[in-house]
Amino acid sequence: MSDPTIGSGSSALGDDRLSVQHDYGDADYTDAGRPNVEGRSVGELIGEVASDLSKLMRQELELAKAEMKVEASKAGKGAGMLAGAGVAGHLLLIFISLALMFGLSALFDMGLGWSALIVAVLWGIVAAVLAASGRKKLREVNPKPERTVETLKEDVQWAKTQSS
Repeated sequence: MSDPTIGSGSSALGDDRLSVQHDYGDADYTDAGRPNVEGRSVGELIGEVASDLSKLMRQELELAKAEMKVEASKAGKGAGMLAGAGVAGHLLLIFISLALMFGLSALFDMGLGWSALIVAVLWGIVAAVLAASGRKKLREVNPKPERTVETLKEDVQWAKTQSS
């Protein structure tokens, strides 16, 4: 069995999927479609199976790498779009703050300095509430993987009982 070729093809749905094509060459097959093993030693067959398993594992790793590359590319594009949305959202907040500042100045006939101070205080309140909420959530985080520690203790206990 020779190494497969890993490539991408388009399915009927139009999405790109990975495909593996095998080239079996001129292998000798029986009428039932199975490889002809007559006249070959068991050692030779086991060696061939071991070789085939080794090739299969390498092929699976190559396929996994190719799939991960495709998925990483998709994730990178999505992350880039989210970053762009974050920048746009930040600009939106700046312009809404400026509009609020000028609106307060015109509506209440006060100077721009006072209206800017009011907007800044509003943003300070928002920041304080978000900081308090985030701090509360972070205090609830337990960095110790409790279930993993418990199963490891169980494994050690089991190993002790097996060895005695």
